[in-house]
Amino acid sequence: MSTVDRSEAQTGLGPRRLAWNAVTETLKRRVPLDDVLDELAPAEGLPPRDEALARAIAVVTFRRLGTLGWALRERLTKGSRDERLLNLLAVGAAQILFLDVPDHAAVDTAVRLAQEDGRLRHAGGLVNAVLRRVARERDAVLSARDPWLDTPGWLERRWVARYGEETAARIAEAHRAGASVDLTAKGEAAAVAARVGGLLLPTGSVRLTERTAIRDLPGYAEGEWWVQDAAAALPARLLRVRPGERVADLCAAPGGKTAQLAAAGADVLAVDRSPRRLKRLQDNVARLGLRARTLAADAEKLDEAPFDAILLDAPCSATGTIRRHPDVAWTKGEEDVAKLAALQARLLDRAAHLLKEGGRLVYCTCSLEAEEGERQAEAFLARHPDFVRLPVEASEIGGLGECLTPDGDLRTLPFHLSAPDGGRGGMDGFFAARFVKRSPLQAPD
Repeated sequence: MSTVDRSEAQTGLGPRRLAWNAVTETLKRRVPLDDVLDELAPAEGLPPRDEALARAIAVVTFRRLGTLGWALRERLTKGSRDERLLNLLAVGAAQILFLDVPDHAAVDTAVRLAQEDGRLRHAGGLVNAVLRRVARERDAVLSARDPWLDTPGWLERRWVARYGEETAARIAEAHRAGASVDLTAKGEAAAVAARVGGLLLPTGSVRLTERTAIRDLPGYAEGEWWVQDAAAALPARLLRVRPGERVADLCAAPGGKTAQLAAAGADVLAVDRSPRRLKRLQDNVARLGLRARTLAADAEKLDEAPFDAILLDAPCSATGTIRRHPDVAWTKGEEDVAKLAALQARLLDRAAHLLKEGGRLVYCTCSLEAEEGERQAEAFLARHPDFVRLPVEASEIGGLGECLTPDGDLRTLPFHLSAPDGGRGGMDGFFAARFVKRSPLQAPD
């Protein structure tokens, strides 16, 4: 092998090694894939293109993990309990089945990675045989149409019970399709849509129609827009902030909602307990030419003068973001929902204390679970008789009446705003409720 050939082979190994290790660590530690990639990537020293390939491989592995597991079990002559081996096979099969990667490249690099691993050196032949069989039987694997194949059982049971079989199956299918990229404009959304060649959505977001590097798009360097899912852009708009109002954005990072509030002219305090995430928020706000005060603190213990309005985007199970973060489905469990719901209740109580009489509170989560949405809102109103719900009107969300609950709360589902051809589209699953704080004289006995 020539020096050039050897270099090219090693370049091919780097992104696959990173993807394999990231998948393994994410499942082992039950932490977000993005965090693991950020942690592991510097050691590989990959150029941006290869790092992007690693991320794409890892994401599609999680998006179709159920299909991959089924396909591999059917083609392994003997069961294996070695998680690293199974993850390596899944990463290889994901490239063969779901990415535009030549079969030989996916197979050969997987074999080489097995051979360089002390524990798996003996498994090179098995890796070669299984992945070549997957490649030969690609059509048989891809013909499996069970919408629940790529959804863990605990989520299937919850969603069917909550939304019914048909709606729940549509949620599962939307997760398989993946997510579009949406932008929020600092100024006129129609102008941004025209400049980037995107689609202006009825909610006011701009949806990209072509895959391209975000930093290369017109208006990025000038701070004219930021990346934000169409559903995630709705809660800050529902707060209806006015110029000069004192507004708190609790649990604010990475800062999309902070930017919306600042762009509306509010005096914003962005609070997040993670200094690292808050630094990212500060960088994002600075790029946009906006101003917001930041505070690294636990919002549950925040002690500030009362605010005119508060946006609480509370920590949650994030099951509404599986379209773009498919690892969530495999790293979270029902115990997380219960634990996070308790935290959300405490944060809501603190937000209620920090709000002026007559002030508005928008509570939101990127979760599909009722404990983190509808039930949380009802429990809050029961604990706080000095608050009333301010129902959301369809006209505030682009006329999408299907995204409103009977009580007037916002409930978006992953298949809302889907692409007509079944491709990337939809929106994150979000819940938002809006409340107003009454004076004690207005509160019922």
